[in-house]
Amino acid sequence: MKHRGRHRRRRQGRAVRAFLAGTALALTAAATMISASQATVGDDPGALEPLTRAAETGALRLKEQLVPQATLDELAAGMGKPVGVSAVLETADRSLRKSSGCTASERTALPVAPTATRAYCWDAADTASWRAGAVTGSGDADDDGWWNDNRVILSGWSQGTADRGLARVAFVDANDLAHLRYASALLVVPVDGGRNYRALPSRLSGMVWYQDKLLVTAGDGLYVYDMNRVQRTTVDSAAVGRVGKGWSAHGYRFVLPAVGSYRLAGGSAAPRVGGISLDRSTAPDSLVASEWTAADSDRPARLWRYDFDRDPARPGLLATGATGVAPVVEAYETEASGIRGVLSHRAGGTDRADWYVGRAPGSTDRQGSLWRQDTDGAEATRCGEQNAPRCWGTRVGPLSYWEATGEVWSQSGRTLFALPLGSIDAALG
Repeated sequence: MKHRGRHRRRRQGRAVRAFLAGTALALTAAATMISASQATVGDDPGALEPLTRAAETGALRLKEQLVPQATLDELAAGMGKPVGVSAVLETADRSLRKSSGCTASERTALPVAPTATRAYCWDAADTASWRAGAVTGSGDADDDGWWNDNRVILSGWSQGTADRGLARVAFVDANDLAHLRYASALLVVPVDGGRNYRALPSRLSGMVWYQDKLLVTAGDGLYVYDMNRVQRTTVDSAAVGRVGKGWSAHGYRFVLPAVGSYRLAGGSAAPRVGGISLDRSTAPDSLVASEWTAADSDRPARLWRYDFDRDPARPGLLATGATGVAPVVEAYETEASGIRGVLSHRAGGTDRADWYVGRAPGSTDRQGSLWRQDTDGAEATRCGEQNAPRCWGTRVGPLSYWEATGEVWSQSGRTLFALPLGSIDAALG
């Protein structure tokens, strides 16, 4: 899979290669390319640099704090018995448009190379004031790709600011991939001992559904949700929380109340968590994360990994020690900036993982880029007559690898898409 014969070198500072390309690439309704004049600059992030000293990895440790069971019981006593994923899917009354119904602008947001094999566009009215975020689904939750009797895609959205905003998750019924329907639930946090809840204002830059837990990014860590503890609301209003004798969630029929959180232990030295994803090629399964940096930043970013707990009494939670801290089991520094999506995957028979990093376009770029990195070097997906590395989507976010199908799911703006991991490897140059 790797081009081992190609000359590579260890990172020595920041290596920059300039490409003058005479071709700009856009995606048509049939996901084909057309040419236009454009100049691009591609940065080679080089090899991953292992971080092994405690001083380097200590800031990445996560401190676990679970919501008391009494608090969750109090909330359920007030709102009614929790329901599951199927209850939300049964109310799915909005549809995603197939690629043929997407606008030219929506299709242009897709990757140029490799091209998407599935593409759908969200209801424009339903997403007009919301920012697209993370994607995960039953392909992460269970290795067979199903959650009970359903195939499900979860898509995270947010609006407002980090201290005054909302976050929601769209539950997409993916049993029929030709006709995707969805309904949404608001993410909330129990307060006052479970007698009320508040909105989660975090911008969702990453999300992983593993076993019965949903992990979503917060600025300084993660929030944890239990997929078996979906609660129904009773009041249709713009308020969030208890309203008189009822419960409201900004007009949504369901809420997911947090059951725990993880906070980075590094204080001011801790990074801002960007993308997260599940890696089933490790033992035990692991959660990988990337550091959020600006697209034009000159500062290196970090990539790191946590193990999931093998204890059957702690499904979907990270492995922690006696002090409730989840240690980092692997960490690297990369010269890549503007990372918005990260995957780690160890192909069969190999002794180390490849790291895939999706990067946002810089201020002078038309497309993003997708790199596969390891401790030997980096390769980008390439396209066009100039074999340029700017081939990824314009607003592509986090990545989710579904082991059962071999597909990578993501979304770029209002466009949800999938493509085989093998096609990414084939497009590397």
